[in-house]
Amino acid sequence: MRDLLYKNLTSNDRKRKVISSSEIVDKQGVRSTIRRHLICVVKEINDTKMAKPLPCVYVLKARNNKENTENFFCKLKGSVIAVSGGKLLLVLFMHTLKINLVALSGVKNS
Repeated sequence: MRDLLYKNLTSNDRKRKVISSSEIVDKQGVRSTIRRHLICVVKEINDTKMAKPLPCVYVLKARNNKENTENFFCKLKGSVIAVSGGKLLLVLFMHTLKINLVALSGVKNS
């Protein structure tokens, strides 16, 4: 069984965009839940010497043998300076990936 959910949201002024997807799969006695989010914000800037936010990477992996679960989480943050129509734009983005694996009870793996 596979369930998919996809959302694409854009603000009225088109300066903020959120894309998210969620997928749930039951296969070989394991339920996999995968969630992805991408957030992008565009800001006009006047100063090229303005300090950009530093990029950041965060990764977490956890396993629980008592509950037969495994979790993985990754977050990436960054920014880019772009020029469009003679204007300087600061593009901020954040991407997250969350994966949960759970053993289904009553199903034996061979």
